[in-house]
Amino acid sequence: MIAFIKNLFSSHKKEARNHVSSFNEQQEHEEAVQFIDHGLQTIDLEKIIGSVGKYYDFDSQFRPKKHVAGKRFADIKRAMREGKPLPPVKLYQIRNDYYVLDGNHRVAAAKELGRFDIQAKVLELLSAKNTLENLLYIERKKFYEKTGLDQKIDLTEVGKYNFLENQIEKHRHHLTNISGTEKDVKTAARDWYNTIYIPLTAIINNGSLIKYFPNRNVADLYTYIAYHHWERVSKRLYGIGIDRLIPRSMEAFRNAMLEKTTPDYPEMKRTITAFILIDIKTSTEIKVIDKLFTLEEVQEVHSVHGTIDALVKIVLERDFLASDAEIIAEFVDHRVRRINGITRTQTLIPGISKVKSGFRL
Repeated sequence: MIAFIKNLFSSHKKEARNHVSSFNEQQEHEEAVQFIDHGLQTIDLEKIIGSVGKYYDFDSQFRPKKHVAGKRFADIKRAMREGKPLPPVKLYQIRNDYYVLDGNHRVAAAKELGRFDIQAKVLELLSAKNTLENLLYIERKKFYEKTGLDQKIDLTEVGKYNFLENQIEKHRHHLTNISGTEKDVKTAARDWYNTIYIPLTAIINNGSLIKYFPNRNVADLYTYIAYHHWERVSKRLYGIGIDRLIPRSMEAFRNAMLEKTTPDYPEMKRTITAFILIDIKTSTEIKVIDKLFTLEEVQEVHSVHGTIDALVKIVLERDFLASDAEIIAEFVDHRVRRINGITRTQTLIPGISKVKSGFRL
């Protein structure tokens, strides 16, 4: 099978030309492979980087060159624009990259039309070559399949996904014990990700701890802190004050994040304060101000003179999964701007704030 693929298409001499990647050249580097049929999938177009046999017909952006951009390509684009059904393309997968076996023109047309994904039948080539890249890919792939976490954690060291699997298994037993019902691995993985992994990585990000670990990412630092803080209980090199922020057991950390109404985690603030500058149609100003004041998140509304008509102070509740900007944008777009009479808004997020105790406007 391998020899057949290698010899199926004639090889071109390497030239300094602008074209997509060659599957044949990449496959030769992988040596012996195992084939895995993934069936029909939806694939991001940006991950399709090459072709099996026609890579010289398309430039590096997968645009057809002049000699192939003819009637067939135009017909395919027209069919896509009109929503006519087209058969799925066929792709070979090597790690995170995809190569077109059948459907080059359909891929090129979809990219040119600004599509984000395409339906494809996927055959993966899983390399047996013992490289760091392959070992990491296989370990990561097994972790995603077992936990169902949809490729959200990208580690750079071999063996660390096994450490996370052990954490999730321990967390599964903990959830089973406190609930009295057996929990499956994927349920435990989702809870672990939302209540342990995300809060701790937020502390890592907000505390700029990653600067102490060059050439590593936040996921790597999570495993380092989790191991030394919850497994070995040893001295660490990632900054002072971490013991105050992170209890000495994983489940105690989870409970602290879930149960405390005013947790001792300044990095994990529960509320966001912002100010909204609002322009209002003159005839509706009083009605708009009254409607704004009825919103629970609105703390103060002031009619002002000058280039704006109203100043609004809001305090929003946040969660661990969204940024401040996302929470504020959602509130302004879905709650404030939909009030009839508001013509324009501008949001200000305070940096350093000082408030005198008991002071009121």
